[in-house]
Amino acid sequence: MNRSLAIGLGLLLTVGIAGCQRSESPASESKAAPTAAAPTGAEKITTERLLNAASEPSQWMTYNGTYSEQRFSTLKAIDKDNVKTLGLTWFADYDTNLTQAGTPLSVDGAIYVSTAWSKVYAFDARTGKQLWQYNPQSNGARVAQNVCCGIANRGIAAYNGKIYVGTLDGRLVAIDSKTGKPVWETMTIDESWHYSITSAPRVAKGKVFIGNSGGEYGVRGYIGAYDAETGKALWRFYTVPGDPSKGFENEAMKKAAATWGGDWWKLGGGGTVWDAIVYDPKTDLLYFGTGNGTPWNQRKRDKTGGDNLYLASIIAVKPDTGEYVWHYQQTPGDTWDYDAVSPMMTVDMTIDGQQRHVLVQPCKNGFFYILDAADGKLLRAEPFTEVNWADGVDMKTGRPRVRKEARYSEGKPFNLAPGVQGAHGWQSNAYNPETGIIYVPTQLAYFPMVEDPTYKPSPVGYNLGIDFAAQFTFFATHPDAKRGFTGYLQAIDLASGKTLWKSEMNETGTGGALATAGGVVFQGGGPAKEFRAFDAMTGAKLWRIDTQTSIQAAPITYELDGKQYVAVSVGGAATGGYFAPNYSRLLVFELGGKTTLPPPKDYTPPPLDPPANFGSAQAVSTGLETYGKYCAACHGDRGQSRGANFPDLTRTPLLHTQEGFDDVVLKGVRSEKGMASFANALKPEDAVALRAYLTSRANEVKNAPPPGPPGAPPPPRTGNQHEQ
Repeated sequence: MNRSLAIGLGLLLTVGIAGCQRSESPASESKAAPTAAAPTGAEKITTERLLNAASEPSQWMTYNGTYSEQRFSTLKAIDKDNVKTLGLTWFADYDTNLTQAGTPLSVDGAIYVSTAWSKVYAFDARTGKQLWQYNPQSNGARVAQNVCCGIANRGIAAYNGKIYVGTLDGRLVAIDSKTGKPVWETMTIDESWHYSITSAPRVAKGKVFIGNSGGEYGVRGYIGAYDAETGKALWRFYTVPGDPSKGFENEAMKKAAATWGGDWWKLGGGGTVWDAIVYDPKTDLLYFGTGNGTPWNQRKRDKTGGDNLYLASIIAVKPDTGEYVWHYQQTPGDTWDYDAVSPMMTVDMTIDGQQRHVLVQPCKNGFFYILDAADGKLLRAEPFTEVNWADGVDMKTGRPRVRKEARYSEGKPFNLAPGVQGAHGWQSNAYNPETGIIYVPTQLAYFPMVEDPTYKPSPVGYNLGIDFAAQFTFFATHPDAKRGFTGYLQAIDLASGKTLWKSEMNETGTGGALATAGGVVFQGGGPAKEFRAFDAMTGAKLWRIDTQTSIQAAPITYELDGKQYVAVSVGGAATGGYFAPNYSRLLVFELGGKTTLPPPKDYTPPPLDPPANFGSAQAVSTGLETYGKYCAACHGDRGQSRGANFPDLTRTPLLHTQEGFDDVVLKGVRSEKGMASFANALKPEDAVALRAYLTSRANEVKNAPPPGPPGAPPPPRTGNQHEQ
């Protein structure tokens, strides 16, 4: 789902200096010699090359490597024996010094990568020289209203001399791969609704396919196809039905409407296609996942308790026309934010003694699904992390056996696992077809689902129907309840479903994976802010490098002049939150690389110096309720930040004056920096109560006892950890 909650208070955007640095050793100088072939880039990316991308392992031409989206490379110059000598050969700094999620492309000597604010860079893949940068100048005020949990972009597409990117304000842009100049742009959304785009487009059959985000704000989800040469809209497939009085676009929407009740269309219904899209040449089908409903809590959007098609589903359509072919709904009547948009791939495998061409997805809801790619028949559905909302999946009906208590109601909260953070997010899986092992970035998460009895649809901020403020106090009244959020990489034998190994768990999330024929799996993450390589069969950590920052994007590998390289985009403070320095860069490695990163910058957080508490206990309580509805999912537990993109509100100087606080919260003086005005949702007295609560919270933090001894359990992390 697009966790499109209101971007919280005081979002300041820091910027760095774009540039490239490499070692000055003789070996490095020779790599950048003038005689090296100049990059030609995406000029010659054709339909034929995309269809046969697996036969060109020297390239990385599409988001997950090939149309199968397996993220496997047959390159093996870097292997489990020599990976320990891998070193940095060049790096390039971005000027968008925030969390980076973009998977690069490497095509005919050029690397292309998208960064925060939907910017795109092109670099010489040998030397790191910047060839161009494109800035779509996304509408900051619109972005502030419509995007939450980060302004990252997950990737781009390449075809026939053009690079395609979706922008935060809803455009699809084609960029000339040689010059970085826009060729065409198309507005893909109705700007009167709260749509945005953070995902990577896909290109197939001369068309560009892309969806959008916005499920929490209230939009009607869809995926669209656009002519790759002109940007002309060719077709659109909606994922939920619209206003019945206006008729339905097709039989699929008519069928879906029978599973809905109430006036769902007034908030759009949800079901956004904010990530996974797969084109399969073998079946000539386009598969995509759909997101949560609006609001999350089904009781607040449809009291009839229907399945609410096609929320939380995988859908297959014909890529030429958008005609519906089949669907499989993973979470009927979703009320837990269990989007079905986690990365998918196609695989040829033997299952139950029969050779099958299948679609594979480890889902956010905690179940690992294998479907027949041609007709969507469910073949496997097994948990791959802790699952407590269902006792399994009925293989005859394909429906989960939902536990009654999981459908939380007023006065009956439920501590959900996987929490809304999900068992698996958007971070890419990797699959080695030579061994049959899939590598899944996995999350173990809990989240108290507490119904909001006072919920009313809001034109700004979340439409959830759950009480974020109450989840902060849930653990005080349920001290034995499981809590926390950890991430790890696990290797699963696809045929048996058996977990072969797991990496160490950590509290900084986990990045996308890459598998190679050299017996190595590359992946980012870990408390040490590390990029690492694992033995693909045993899980032994073979190599690591301190990146000075967190890694969410998936790495790629490519070959030039007979040398194999590994590249990854990094950025976003793993510790220290928004105020800590970030190091957003493209890092490129080769065997024997000698380049070193500059030393980390000295960092002193802003002082924890709030004003004295003010306001009545009732005002503070009202402020907590307001914070829970409009700020919590971005700014985390009680204002102390949930990531690099958001400031720690216990340390903001805005607490010292109501006038300065109101300038940001009500007047929108930082809208162009990503912080929306909430004037159409909050009254001046609400802003006073909100400041009173945050001031009280800041003084609570200031006066708290020092942390426990090393090894003591960390405090719970119940805020929304998953960026969309």
